[in-house]
Amino acid sequence: MGKEVKSKWNGFSLKPRKEMPEGLWVRCPGCEHMLYKSAVEKNFNVCPECNHHFRIEAATRIKYLADEDSFQEILGDLTTDDPLSFKFRGTTYKQRIKDDAKKSGAKEAMLIGKAFIKGRGIILAVMEPNFLMGSMGFVVGEKLCAAIDMAMAEKLPLVAICCSGGARMHEGVVSLGQMAKTSAALAKFDEAGGLYICVLTDPTTGGVTASFATLGDCLIAEPGALIGFDGPRTIAETIKVELPEGFQTAEFMLEHGFLDMIVNRRDLRSEIARLIDYCQK
Repeated sequence: MGKEVKSKWNGFSLKPRKEMPEGLWVRCPGCEHMLYKSAVEKNFNVCPECNHHFRIEAATRIKYLADEDSFQEILGDLTTDDPLSFKFRGTTYKQRIKDDAKKSGAKEAMLIGKAFIKGRGIILAVMEPNFLMGSMGFVVGEKLCAAIDMAMAEKLPLVAICCSGGARMHEGVVSLGQMAKTSAALAKFDEAGGLYICVLTDPTTGGVTASFATLGDCLIAEPGALIGFDGPRTIAETIKVELPEGFQTAEFMLEHGFLDMIVNRRDLRSEIARLIDYCQK
């Protein structure tokens, strides 16, 4: 008989298992599939299984839309004040601004600037959902009005990307006043013959929906976006009736004439360029 070979296995190892690296996977809220985050990012942050459009930050949105290195930010250092000395949930408005600025990398809930889309010059205004849920305060309204004035002066189309929880309660009537101010500025832009293209993403709600988000010459939405003033749950609890299926989704809005088109994120850049050419702006 040959020499006896002893097994080196001495039972189950008690060494800690190697953990899966964080951030490698992401769960789709639409179909609940676990997806490789890198695969989702390569697909414009859209689920390859069900076409759910993930929320994305303003910087990523600009990268997807504007020609490479063409975006030139304007009024990037403009920041809000605390007119009401607002406190909530054990913190202050000023502290929340600092926290969200650190989290989002943005100083406010809107970025504006000059850019090109497939060689076509535009003024671009993009909302940042990670800064107080893209809510409209004084600075957002002032930035949009500045973008409108610039588009008018330079005779360029204005493209706005909306993603907002509505008007910012922390600034009270100061925030609500921006609804009227931005609407009046857009009316002036329209009288001057300007082209305003507005893209509504998930979610577009509250005072933003009731003002500049729905005043575009062309209203585009991403698939499945929630669009409305109050959320479906609030409305249902208020009026005590069963709401229609898909109420306040982009598809529902398109069917009922509140939108011009729904465009997938990967096609948005080409569609905006086509619209600019069609309108001869």
